[in-house]
Amino acid sequence: MRCAHEMPFGASLHAGGGATFRLWAPAARQAELAVYDGSDKAPRLIAAQNNAQGWWECPVSDAVAGTPYQWRIDGKLLVPDPASRHNPEGPHAPSRVVDSLAFDWDDGWRGRPWHEVVLYELHVGAFTPEGSYAAAVRHLQGLKDLGITAIELMPLANFPGRFGWGYDGVLPFAPHAAYGTPEQLKDFIQQAHRLGLMVFVDVVYNHFGPEGNYLGGYAPQFFSKTHDSPWGAAINYDGPNSRTVRDFFIHNALYWVIEFQVDGLRLDAVHAIVDHGSPHILDAISRAVRGATQGRHVHLVLENERNGHQWLAPRPEAGLYDAQWNDDFHHVLHVALTGETSGYYHDYGDGPLDLLARALSHGMLFAHSPRKPGGAREHIQPAPAQPLSALVNFAHNHDQVGNRARGERLAQLLPPEAAPLATLLALLTPAIPMLFFGEEFGAPEPFLYFADWQGELRDAVREGRKREFGHVDTTSVPLPDPCSADTFAASRPDTARADTEDGQRWLALVRGALAARAQWITPRQELLAHGQHTSQRVGDGGILVQWRYTDGRMLCLELNLSAQPLQVSEQHAGPVEERAVFVHNWPAGTPAGRWPAWAARWTLGEEITL
Repeated sequence: MRCAHEMPFGASLHAGGGATFRLWAPAARQAELAVYDGSDKAPRLIAAQNNAQGWWECPVSDAVAGTPYQWRIDGKLLVPDPASRHNPEGPHAPSRVVDSLAFDWDDGWRGRPWHEVVLYELHVGAFTPEGSYAAAVRHLQGLKDLGITAIELMPLANFPGRFGWGYDGVLPFAPHAAYGTPEQLKDFIQQAHRLGLMVFVDVVYNHFGPEGNYLGGYAPQFFSKTHDSPWGAAINYDGPNSRTVRDFFIHNALYWVIEFQVDGLRLDAVHAIVDHGSPHILDAISRAVRGATQGRHVHLVLENERNGHQWLAPRPEAGLYDAQWNDDFHHVLHVALTGETSGYYHDYGDGPLDLLARALSHGMLFAHSPRKPGGAREHIQPAPAQPLSALVNFAHNHDQVGNRARGERLAQLLPPEAAPLATLLALLTPAIPMLFFGEEFGAPEPFLYFADWQGELRDAVREGRKREFGHVDTTSVPLPDPCSADTFAASRPDTARADTEDGQRWLALVRGALAARAQWITPRQELLAHGQHTSQRVGDGGILVQWRYTDGRMLCLELNLSAQPLQVSEQHAGPVEERAVFVHNWPAGTPAGRWPAWAARWTLGEEITL
């Protein structure tokens, strides 16, 4: 099976030979295609023809797969193709023509339904010492054996430099070349599919990175004149000439799900997208993807810090999304376990165990809340109960670890008895679970912010980090340099730890939890009784959560998040052992009504009363 996505942007090979190159450059007075022959000679310049809508077109009869090219604007500015499929030397160097039909896909893969999703977020460059798709393939079988069903790749869009998180990409159609070629990425995805694993890709549609983006020189219409983003000029989704801009990003979503056969997209920070037009760009992207992938399970996930839930649906629907990252769950879990209440944890410091109980039973805590550090809590409104299967719960992700001054994971902040509970609470609820790479074997390595910026931008980023973390004591240990290769290397989990006694304990815990999920939770997702789940505080450190199903049964969680045992007056219907789904740190023979310290027990059956 051969897959190519046709679009009005970029280079298109002809079946009979040659290619046509198209560029939207409405501000350019002249555009030429600069074609390189692979030597050090100056490129051959071919004049392009334009139309009244700002499109420039140039057919080249001898172009083939691999031909290097750039566009020259107004006789002086050399730029990459913004829809380049491959830029092996970065965005300041020539693009390459790609034969999208060269890769032969297996026929028959249709993905997996949403309720089976168990996400594993990873950064390709930091996942292995080689930092490549080819190296990552060798770990797919182990992830499948662990119980993972979906790999989520942090953004792949091409950016300058050797390393970076990927959220500052500038060529969204060109996978970052440091990880391998487009064909190697396709092979990674195909090998995952052969093991029954889905592959999701993070995409960034709210801004371009600060370096390597040349659009302002020939297509300033890409940027809004009335809206801003936290990272500079906002994308123009609703102003004059926004039709082509919208199409650019809609085609990018289609490109990933068609040409790379990915099974899902996670849209970064959609709260930073401003679109007052109709239909909203999120609506348009969803409708386009749903329409182009009928017959396949292709999933759409949002990150929305404001907790807007208007885009969520309990099952696939055109214009809507399968799920959203539940930051509230992470934040209140973090506060309940660590006691930290600074920064964006401020809103969760008042009764964190009560809030955690509600997050477990209701999903999001605060509705449409542009939360700010130190903001007034009384202005935050409670969120209504959400379909729990439309939320993604996690104890770690790249942001919540990497945006700390020293990038600590929870295991480095908690007593050793407490750390496993954070991961278990992310894995064993009706919400969709996500692990962050290395979490499965208790990796102690940090995940730090790193970006290979140079010159003035490097200096500005370094100074910005110092200001952001001015409250951190650096007397004995300085802050990690965000632009150092050492910081990037320090963020790579040492997989040798998985073979240690402690690593094996973590792996067994995660493997057992995911096996229990597959047996007892996943098959019952369609039976969840929306809005009827309950939770309550128990003593100083306990929580009882009961998730109701339409067949009358309940998944019950008894949880003690404290260093002291709890004595409660509880009534079970029948022997607990017969209804146990998963037990952590709860020895057999523990007297009824006694909840051990740092313990959790999941049972499936009738209601528990206290």
